[in-house]
Amino acid sequence: MNQTEKAKAFGALHRKGDPIVLYNIWDAGTAKAVADAGAKALATGSWSVAAAHGFADGEKLPMSVLVETAKSITDAVDLPLSVDFEGAYSADPQGAAANVARLMNVGVIGINFEDRVVAGEGLYPVESQAARIRAIRAMADGKDIPFFINARTDLFLAESDLAKHAGLVDEAIERGRAYAAAGGNGFFVPGLIDPALIEKICAASSLPVNVMMRAGAPDVKTLAKLGVGRISYGPGPYRSMMEKLKQEAAAIYSLL
Repeated sequence: MNQTEKAKAFGALHRKGDPIVLYNIWDAGTAKAVADAGAKALATGSWSVAAAHGFADGEKLPMSVLVETAKSITDAVDLPLSVDFEGAYSADPQGAAANVARLMNVGVIGINFEDRVVAGEGLYPVESQAARIRAIRAMADGKDIPFFINARTDLFLAESDLAKHAGLVDEAIERGRAYAAAGGNGFFVPGLIDPALIEKICAASSLPVNVMMRAGAPDVKTLAKLGVGRISYGPGPYRSMMEKLKQEAAAIYSLL
């Protein structure tokens, strides 16, 4: 498939009630392993890619390294690749669009794009984030590629008290609608695990809703019944792999 075909195929995999499942990767080796396991598409996790290179999350990883990593994956595996691009390394709409173009130039067909102010406080105002999405959409449309913008809100991830999540749903729905109008293709709500709240957002969203698996989250079949269109695993696969590596290494060194 060429890049346009991959982008179209990726978008078509997002179906409410029949979600695409993305077991997040961080390099070409993990991309090959997940592809061989039967994945229909690939997605990186920003935390995992950064950690694999010795950096903390939050755009601490140099963007040049991220672009190189994305290229190594698209060179190695012929599947659609979406990159977790955090805040696109720029608060400025045109700067964000230019940075996304660098990923597109190495074959990437989609991004996660969050509304958290990276290395700052809180979330961008709705219209400010919508303006950034519009700029990315216009740039991608200019390349005539149906690039998939998975518009992420950090409302729930930023609130550790799960009892307060119900009070954030209306704002989340408002943000989802604004992001859809600006050109978003998906709506990502990491941190949200309450089935009733997930179902409410799925019912209100014109975009396929992305839920991230974490402790306490419903299983894949339940999320599908709630209307979710995309399920991802975030840093979970990396953490699991590193824990297994440490356990095996500890077992070896304990014998010395």
